[in-house]
Amino acid sequence: MDRTENDVDDQFRSLMEGLRTTLPGVQVLFAFLLVLPLQASFAEITDLERVAYYVAFFGSAMASVLLIAPSAHQRLRAPVSGVERRSEKHLQIAVSLTIAGTIIFAVALSASVLLISTLTLTDSVAVGATVAVAAV
Repeated sequence: MDRTENDVDDQFRSLMEGLRTTLPGVQVLFAFLLVLPLQASFAEITDLERVAYYVAFFGSAMASVLLIAPSAHQRLRAPVSGVERRSEKHLQIAVSLTIAGTIIFAVALSASVLLISTLTLTDSVAVGATVAVAAV
């Protein structure tokens, strides 16, 4: 069943409102991860912590790109893609980008929990905390 033009527009607006609340969290994590290597103690982290850092860093960067993409796609849609904003196809693209960005953000968030937990807790507790966050 095809959605009406107004229904698609309402759903797209709702998606954009949700992204306005999600993006600041992704960007704060990314900013934190940008400055972390500048700390003197960063050179002392273990291989596991270094892998967790890079997964979190690149994951938060990719999540930022994917979560910003629906808005950028909206701005560029007519001249480049030919997909109109009020089309079902445009909504599908925006939702797909948002889902991918959210999944990657969850991975980045879990890696961040692992990184910080290994620095402050025992390894087994850190892994348990990371699994709990990832499961939720």
